[in-house]
Order: sequence, then C-alpha cells, then structure tokens
Amino acid sequence: MFDFRCGCPHKLKNMSIRGLKKKQPKTFKVKIITVDAEMEFSCEMKWKGKDLFDLVCRALGLRETWFFGLQYTMKGMCTWLKMDKKVLDQEIPKEDPISFHFLAKFYPEKVEEELLQEITQHLFFLQVKKQILDEEIYCSPEATVLLASYAVQAKYGDYDPNFHEPGFLAHDELLPKRVLRQYQLTAEMWEEKITAWYAEHRGIARDEAEMNYLKIAQDLEMYGVNYFPIAQNKNHTDLLLGVDAKGIHIYSINNRFSPNKSFEWSAIRNISYSEKELTIKPLDKKAEVFKFFSSQLKVNKLILQLCIGNHDLFMRRRKVDSIEIQQMKAQAREEKARKKMENQRLAREKQLREEAERAKEELERRLFQLEDEARQANEALLRSQEAAELLAEKAQIAEEEAKLLAQNAAEAEQERQRLEITALKTKEEKRLMEQKMREAELIAVKLVKESDRRAKEAEHLKQDLHEAREAERKAKQKLLDITRLNYPHMVKYPQYLPTDTRDANFDKGSIKLDLKDVDLKRLSFEIERERLDYLEKSKKFEDRLKELKSEIHALKLEEKQSGLYSHWTEVLGSLDRSLGNTPSWMKTFETGDSLDINLQRPFPAYSLNTTSSWPCTNKIQHAVPVEKSSFQTNSLVANSVGTGSRKQIIKVQQHDSDVIYI
Repeated sequence: MFDFRCGCPHKLKNMSIRGLKKKQPKTFKVKIITVDAEMEFSCEMKWKGKDLFDLVCRALGLRETWFFGLQYTMKGMCTWLKMDKKVLDQEIPKEDPISFHFLAKFYPEKVEEELLQEITQHLFFLQVKKQILDEEIYCSPEATVLLASYAVQAKYGDYDPNFHEPGFLAHDELLPKRVLRQYQLTAEMWEEKITAWYAEHRGIARDEAEMNYLKIAQDLEMYGVNYFPIAQNKNHTDLLLGVDAKGIHIYSINNRFSPNKSFEWSAIRNISYSEKELTIKPLDKKAEVFKFFSSQLKVNKLILQLCIGNHDLFMRRRKVDSIEIQQMKAQAREEKARKKMENQRLAREKQLREEAERAKEELERRLFQLEDEARQANEALLRSQEAAELLAEKAQIAEEEAKLLAQNAAEAEQERQRLEITALKTKEEKRLMEQKMREAELIAVKLVKESDRRAKEAEHLKQDLHEAREAERKAKQKLLDITRLNYPHMVKYPQYLPTDTRDANFDKGSIKLDLKDVDLKRLSFEIERERLDYLEKSKKFEDRLKELKSEIHALKLEEKQSGLYSHWTEVLGSLDRSLGNTPSWMKTFETGDSLDINLQRPFPAYSLNTTSSWPCTNKIQHAVPVEKSSFQTNSLVANSVGTGSRKQIIKVQQHDSDVIYI
C-alpha cells in the first residue's frame, strides 16, 4: 500500500518545477523607438523579424503595417530589419537591449486617400515634420511658416488670445535652422508670423490639421525620396539615385530637386545586381539599359529591397482593394463621419456654452450695474437730505448777506464814480503824455538833422581851410619868384635892396599877411562861437529830455497795461542814441590846438615899401570860397589897378551883414 503522506507529494512538486523551467523559452530585450515614444519588449530567441514587427504594430494599434519597418544602424549605415529571417541571425548591434527605430519605410502617393487610420496619419505627420526640421526635406521659408501653423493647431487646438499669450511657442521647435539663419528675425517676430496663420485655422481638429500638413509636405521635391550615392564607373561617385513611391530617379550630386533621368515603376521590366553593379532594364526592350555602381554590396541590397517594396505598393494601388482594405476604408469613413458629427456637436455645445457664458456675464454686469445704481440712489438720497439742511442754513445766511450786499453795492457805486473820475484824469494824462512823446520825437528828429547839417558844415570848413593854406603857400612862392626876377643878386641879401622897393614890398606883404591872419582868426572865432551855441543848445535839450524821462518813468507803472509802454521804450532809446551821436565836426574842433597853431604861424619877414611900384604888373586874384550854413565867405580878392602907387582893396564878406574893407 502506497502512503501518499510520506514523501510522494514532494517528489511530484519537484518534478513539476523542473518541467516548467525546461518549458520556458530564452528571451532577449528589445527597445523600440518611435518618433514620440519608446517601448521595451521581451522577444524569444527564435522570433523572426515579422514576429517582432507584428508585436509592435499590435502595441500601437496599427493596421496599415505595409508602410512601416524596423530600422537599425550598423557601422554607420541605416538598414531595415528583414521580416523573413530571425532577428538574432541578422547583423544587428550587439547591445542590451537592442534598439530599433519604428519608422515609415514607404510613402503613399496621395496621403488623403491612402492613410486610413488616425495613428498611421499621426506617425507620418511626426516623421515628416522631423525630416523638415532636420533639413532632410527642403522646404521654402514661406511654406515652413504655414506648416508650423498647422503643427501648432494640431498641438494646441484653437487659438485663444487670452490663453495663448506671447511667448507660448518659445519652447517649441517649429522652423528649420536654415530658415532662422537666412532671415535675421527675433523669436518674437517668428512667433508673431506663425500666430497670424495659426489664428486662421480656428475650428480645425487635430487629425485634420495633421492631414493638411501632410498634403502640403507631399508636394515637396524631396518628400519620400531615399538617396544613395552611385557612379557610372567604378572610380567616381558623381550621381545620386533616388527611390520613391513613383519610381527611380537619377540626380546630379549638387541637385536633389530636379532629376536628370527618371524610371517609373510601370516602365521598369527588371532590376538586378551583381556585387557592386546594379542594372535597371526598362520595359521597352529597345531602350538603353542603365547600369551603375555603388560603394558597397549592402547598398545594392538595400536599394533592391526598397525598389521591391515600392513597386509592390505601386501595383497594389492600381488593383482592386482587398477585403481588408475595403473594411478599413469603410471604418475610416465611418470614423470620419462620426468625428465630424462629434466635432459639430462639440462646436454647437461650445457655441451654446460661450453664449451662456456671455449671457451670464451680461446678467452679472447688469446686476452689478443695478446694485451700483441702487447704491448711488441711496447716496444721492442722503446727500439730498444733507443738502436740504444746508440750504436751510444758507437761506438764513443769505438774508444777512443780502443786507451786507446792499451796503456793499452802495459803496461800490461810490467807488465806481471815483474810478470813472480817475479814468478821465488818466485819459487826460495819457493824452498829454502822448503829446509830450510826439514833441520829444520831433525834437529828436530835429537834433539828428542839425547834427547832419553841422557835420556837412565842418567838412566844408575843413575844405576852405585847406584851400586858404594852399593859396597862402602859392602867394609866398609867387613873392619869392618875383624877388628873384627883379633882384637876382640880392636874393640872399635883402638888406641891400632899395629902400623904396623893400618898403613897398614889405607893405604889400604886411597887408597880405594881415588880411590872411584876420580872415583865419575870424573864421576860427565863428567856428568856436557855433560850437558854443551847439553845446548850449545840446545842454538845454538834455535838460528837456531829462524832464521828459522823469515824467515818463513816473507814469510807467500806471500805463504798463496799455500798448504804449513798448513805444515809449523805443522813443527813449532813440533819444539816448541821438544824444550819444556827437557830430564829427564838433569832435574835430573841440581840441582847437592844431587850428590855432596854423593860424598863428608867421610868414617870412620881408622889407618891402608900400609906396613903391608892385613887382609884378600882372593881375593877381585869389578866391577862397567857404560855404557854411550860418555864414558864407564869398571871396578874398587882391586887385592892382593902373600904375604907380596902387590902392589895395581886400573884401571879406561874412553873414551878409558884415563887410570888412582893408
């Protein structure tokens, strides 16, 4: 008999644990990196690439799996994981965990028709956006701003100026660095440009904004193209081969936009490679076969792999959709319709909520307004009561003030009459002052004219004096000439001349000299007299001006408000200038020293006899005209008439009333 309690159960337990350990498969860790997330999985050692790929797609909820693949980097070259081979049998990095990037391997021709799931569309949006920002796809600056606005709409929703304040895009990478370097704009200016487009996308849902982004991006020249360096011979790499959803394109090394040659998938019959050489055979057998060389054999395998995948998708698009695709499209349409209705419902609810909020705000504003009006009414009532009390007090005070006002009115009437009398006096004084001012102006004008006239007279006197001295010099010279002619041997000894001749000549010279001295002294006396008269008049005029100034300054304070104050100032200034302008002829004769010296200078002494005959029988006539305003010297004449003793007549006329005969 077997006892189940003595050890048998323990043996069974140990056997079951060892069996479980044997059944557990060996695993390895894998890290899957998507564009916006990271995931880790445990994979069995025997799994193929398709097993890992399906696990990732199930985790993401992705059904459109034919666009994507798992990419890894080995020795600086990006390679796609093969679906039909074991993961560990492929040349993958020896690391723990093993990293793979889940990326779009093939691109659709028309994103709006081929991308059915929202998750597929979102993954494509993130990958294309990253390629544009990393400058793997070239985009113009204008298009980058528009794409950035759709990206902001997909991330933040509708624009709200109260919520999206300036600077809310400071931490978002929206534009390529090439565009930022090309235009020297600040971050605030770029944000302003993006926000201007972003505000126009109001009402667009996230999936719709992402689809609009992809529709713009699919028209770019470098969208969906995988580039590989190739050469037409083994030595040089001077071309680029591009593979995309439409076919194979050949580019120059410096131009990735416009292909030099293109082969559409529908025109290619066969693609094959032999080591580093790859051959493209067109469908037209007469066409030239294109051969090129790549840098490595792995590059040819990768090119062939991409060509096969893109060609399969190209042929699938032109066939009738499978049941699975039809179901997915139907579900996508239903989902879009449902989302559209949901968006419309949300928009209506949002609109109703906004209207309700506006109505609530209006009611609150109205309530606040009514409360404010009630408070103001209570305050007005209190103020009216206080005002009534104050009015009662003011009425009593007003009666008393009325009496005082009546008394003040009588006093004011008396003051008004006194002011009227004062005003009349002021007007009369003003009139007299104006009359005095006019007189002062006339006196100033006369003084200026008199100064000018005196200056002219001084100039004439100077001229007359000069002419008189010139005539004196000529007379002396003439006398010497006559003496030399009549008595040449006694020129040096005048004492040996005949007595009668010497006496006669002396008399004539004395008469001439006396005449000259008398005229010049008389002229100097007249000038001195005129100067003294002028100084006396100037002194009287200065006294008169001082009186006028004292009168004007006395009334200046009373007349400051009238327009005559500035006029009086000008008049006083002109009078001061006229007093300071002393005539030049007065300055000339004030010293008087040089004139007296010239008048008192003696002539040379000659012993001439006045009874003897004149040495020269010719007529001698000297005229010295002197013009002056107060007197006039018409002529100074010496005549010789007949023979023998001659009568000397010298006529000096001054002031028309003074006539002197010598």
